[in-house]
Parts: sequence; C-alpha cells; structure tokens
Amino acid sequence: MNDIQGTGLSRRTVIQAAGAAAAAYTLIGTAAGTAAAADDRPETTDRLVIHPVPGAMPINTSYVVKARVPGGQWKPVPVLRVGTKTINEKTGAGIIRQTSVASLDFTGTVEVQVTSSKGAIGSARIRPLSYDIEHEVSGDTVTFSLSEPRNLSVEIDGDLYNNLQLHANPIEKMRPEADDPDVIYFGPGIHTVPNNLLQVPSGKTVYLAGGAVLKAQVSFNKVENARLIGRGIIAETDGGTTVAFSKNIEIDGVLVMNLKTGYSCTIGQSKQVTVRNLHSYSSGQWGDGIDVFSSEDVLIEGVWMRNSDDCIAIYAHRWDYYGDCRNVTVRDSTLWADVAHPVNMGTHGNPEKPEVIENIVFSNIDVLQHREPQVLYQGCFALNPGDSNLIRNLRIQDVRVEDFTWGQLINMRVMANRYNSAPGRGIQDVYVRNLTYDGTHASTAILTGYDANRPISDVTFQNLAVNGTVVHDKMRKPGWYLTTDMVPMFANEHVKNLRFLDAATAASSVAPQITSAGEATATGRQVFNHLVTATALPTSFAAEGLPKGLEVDTRTGLISGVPQVPGTYTVTVSATNSVGTATKTLTLTVQHP
Repeated sequence: MNDIQGTGLSRRTVIQAAGAAAAAYTLIGTAAGTAAAADDRPETTDRLVIHPVPGAMPINTSYVVKARVPGGQWKPVPVLRVGTKTINEKTGAGIIRQTSVASLDFTGTVEVQVTSSKGAIGSARIRPLSYDIEHEVSGDTVTFSLSEPRNLSVEIDGDLYNNLQLHANPIEKMRPEADDPDVIYFGPGIHTVPNNLLQVPSGKTVYLAGGAVLKAQVSFNKVENARLIGRGIIAETDGGTTVAFSKNIEIDGVLVMNLKTGYSCTIGQSKQVTVRNLHSYSSGQWGDGIDVFSSEDVLIEGVWMRNSDDCIAIYAHRWDYYGDCRNVTVRDSTLWADVAHPVNMGTHGNPEKPEVIENIVFSNIDVLQHREPQVLYQGCFALNPGDSNLIRNLRIQDVRVEDFTWGQLINMRVMANRYNSAPGRGIQDVYVRNLTYDGTHASTAILTGYDANRPISDVTFQNLAVNGTVVHDKMRKPGWYLTTDMVPMFANEHVKNLRFLDAATAASSVAPQITSAGEATATGRQVFNHLVTATALPTSFAAEGLPKGLEVDTRTGLISGVPQVPGTYTVTVSATNSVGTATKTLTLTVQHP
C-alpha cells in the first residue's frame, strides 16, 4: 500500500505502484492492449484493454466474465464485489446486498461471455432495454457483442440485486505522462493519503490509471483548471469527489464504490464543471450519486448511477453554498435508485434571499429502478421546491423509464417538508417530451401547487407514452375522464395550464426567442459549457462559427467541449420549433490558459 505522507503538490508529484510496492499485491486481470500517452488509432480498430484489480479489493464469484476481440483469445475480466442498499419498508432498516461490477475498455467490436455460478440460466436480460442488445444463452453462459461503449446490467432469472454491471468504456484517447509536473499520478495498486483527503491544486490533473484504487476523497476547493481522470477507483472513504467554489473542473471515467458515507460527487457554488462517464455505487447513509448546489454551466453525461439515495439532485443553497443554480445539462445517462429518487430537484434553498433553479435539461436518460416506500420521497422525476425556491424552464426529453419496483413516475410539488423553513415559490415552464413508461408498478403521479400564490404553471407533456398508449388531451376516453386519469396523475387546483399533446401537435403557436446570454468566456484547453435557451418550446438548436474543439448538441442546445485556440469568435446560435427559427449572435471569447 502506498501512503503519501506529504502532499508536495507545488512541485512534480508522481505516485506509482510499481516495482517492489506493486509486487506486494496480486494483480487480477490482464492488459490486452498497451497504454500510450496519445492514441490516434481509428475507433473502428478492434482493440481491448482489461485493467488489473489489486488483490486486496473485494472480488465477487457470482460471475465469471471474459472478453475478446472477434477471433481473438478470451481474456478474464475482474469482477468486483460492490454494496447496494434497499429499505425494509416495515422496519426502516437498510438491507445491504452485494452486486457484481466489471469494467473493460475497447474500440471497434468486443465479444463478452458472462457465466453464472448458479448453473443453468432460465432467462437473461440486458438493460437498458432501449439498447436492444442481442444475446445468446447456452447453459450457464450469456454471450453478446458490443460495437460502442455501454453501461449495462446483466440480470439472470430476474434478479435485480445479484446482477452483473458491465462498464464497457472507450479506450482513453489521451493519458498523461507519469513524470508530467502538472500530474498527480496514481498507478496500479492501492493508495492512501493523509486524512483520507486529496486536495487538488489549480492547474493539476489527478490521474487514476486502470488498476489504481484511491482510498481518499478527491477535493477541488477554490481552484481552477483541474481534472480527475482515468479508469481507476475511489473506494472506502467518506465521500467520493467534491467540487466547491471552483471553475473549469473535469471529472472523467472513474468508478466510485463502497463509500462509508456521503455523495459520490458534490458540486457546490462552482462554474464550468463537466462530469463524464462516472460510475457510482452506494450503500451507505445519504448515498447520493451527483448533487449540484448553487452552480452554473454544469454538464453531466454518460454516467451510471446506482445509489442508496437520489441519483441526481439539483438544489440551490445548502451548507456553505449560496446562490441560484442554472444551466445544468444531464444527458446520455442511466439511473438506478435503490432508495429515493432517480432525479430530485429543488428541496434546499435560502428563504432569506430566495433563489432560482432554472435552465435545466435532462436528455436521453434510461431509468432502470425506483424503489421508495415513502410517498413523500417518490418520483422518478421529482420537482419539489421548498425554502422559497422557484424552479423554471426545465426540459425532460427522450427519457425511457423501465418498470420499477415502487414509486411514482412524476412528482411535482411546491412544498415545505421537514427540511424546509418555508414553502417553495412555484414551478414554471416545464416541457416533458418523448417520455415513455412501460410497467405496472407506478403509483398515481402527483402535481400539486402549494396555494394560489405558489402554483405550478405551464407544464406541457408531449408524446407521453404509458404502456404503449400516447396520453394526450384529444385521445379517445370516457367523457367523464380527465386526461390525467389516463396516466394516471393527480393535479390539484393550483396547477395551471397543464397540457398533454401528441407528437404531431405543435407545442407553441409562436416562434422562439433566444433568452441565453449574448456573450460567453471560455478558457483555452479547459472544459466549457454554454446552454442555449429559448422561449416557445423549441425542439432543435444549432450553432455556426464555433471554434475548434466545441460542438453543439442539436437536441439540447448545449455548446460544449474543450476550445483549442484563443481568440474572439462570432457564433450564430438558433432555436427552432414548428412555427419558426430564432437566431442570435453569441460573442465567444476564448482566453489563453
């Protein structure tokens, strides 16, 4: 075990579990590819990298996993034992179960074999179901192939708990050199630091190589231009990563597991934060996945969250964090809540100086599980403003909710609960587009304004499909039924302008107007996020004239990436709905790093 006795982070810091230090551990797994600082080989080339796991890490024997490139030799993939938690609804006690987690990196095509220790397999499914992954079952083994990165759950005979999670990652394109003076490098092996807390200075990259396990919280506190990247693991500590009062922070590729307490990732009063391809498992108290407080310009993408509390939570003030929360995009991700909500928004705020949570986008999301006995904490998507918060301009689009165990599909309540000293101010301008739910366990969804002065207003559901039926205001139904009865959903008298539209009906009768800022500043070679927002429920966005390294997501309006060349750029952004297109000039300044 490597124990860093002093930080010394003002100079070159290199920690490698190599030579005699690494020899003290058995490395389980094989490297079927070699690491390089820069990898420019085509992504269509069939390549496979399997990272070692230190022998001291808990291994699960429920499954044997192997992988290979087509026609190649089968390679063993290490399977970790990771804790999950559900709640005993009769006693309130936590039920801890062990699940299995395996990881590999590949390009091109990879073939995977999963063998169950229980013997012959009666049935198998691979989720998210939206991926429609073809697989074959023969005796005790499931075989399938992948041609693009996926985060998967392989479930044998319907078992949600003794399942196998497989994280099939892309091969790292850029890996920092171990002797780079701006890199804090952790090589394969188990590492500790003083006080179990790694404080990352400005301008530094923390690299957790595949096979590295760091038993410490990684903290970005009042810093800029810093990163945590790699294929390593953060484990057995209080909290995973924290970004506080910081700017231009990137977290990419790590696995967070078996935390003692705390959230996998906390983002508080920070700007320009990107969290990508983070894999999170929790079984402890308050085991949230990613919580965002009073922050701006945040991107969360490609993450897998299996948590013992909220998977994604977006709040305003709490603890030492103050201010509005805006321009947060969550996309291309999978959420599994064994306790509480897959998504929760609005609970915490500052009644003495009321705050706003606005311009929030959830796009291309798979929800695999929601199991919450308490009615007040249900909802795959829960919008629950309290503490004088106002939630406005929220988009939930292209979301697939699979049959879950216990809870509600949607819960929107302007409320005051035991965490609040005042009710919320309201929920405004919510657009839920292309949401599907297939299942039988959802309880009646709830939409309730607090009173006439704290309502829910202007909520549009478009192409909401429940078990294959699109729910809309003109659908065939008994004359005495409300449209909400067909969800089913309860909306009280303080919900105003609630609409259900089919896919073909125009959501607005007027063209958009762009409301996002006309100026933005980025830092060269650092992560950048700028969300284009507009009125009148646009369905697509565009941007012309972007500098190298940035691209626009036409579904969400997010301009993101890492700009390469400093300068001032004139960008034309646009938003389109069925009536027309609005344009606006964005002056984007890329500063020298």
